[in-house]
Amino acid sequence: MQQVALNLILNAIEAMRSTDGGARELLISTGPGGTGGVVVAVHDSGPGIDPEFRERVFDAFYTTKSSGVGMGLSICRSIIDSHGGRLWADANKPLGAVFQFTLPSAEGSSEISSLLTELESRTKTAY
Repeated sequence: MQQVALNLILNAIEAMRSTDGGARELLISTGPGGTGGVVVAVHDSGPGIDPEFRERVFDAFYTTKSSGVGMGLSICRSIIDSHGGRLWADANKPLGAVFQFTLPSAEGSSEISSLLTELESRTKTAY
């Protein structure tokens, strides 16, 4: 789960670097999932993802970055799928993107609790 969270956070930071002016906001939130599991969301205020390509960003070797290889989100989705969860992207209103994933309750709550504790201890820098 650390690999998934790190990849989503780094992607969000990189996306926000490409924006001119305005506030750069990165929000990581957790909450109960629809079936008793947990949902984690990484919101950013970057340029967002064209709705036409929102599902394609999870394809292996598809990238929107000049220096990307297009494997990060594909690997993230495989990891989440292997744990019985789901990973998807949406628009973040009023701008940016939000990547969300769910995990079943038995696995999700303990994994997410330890992940959030580690993230809190490591993320003290504003971007």
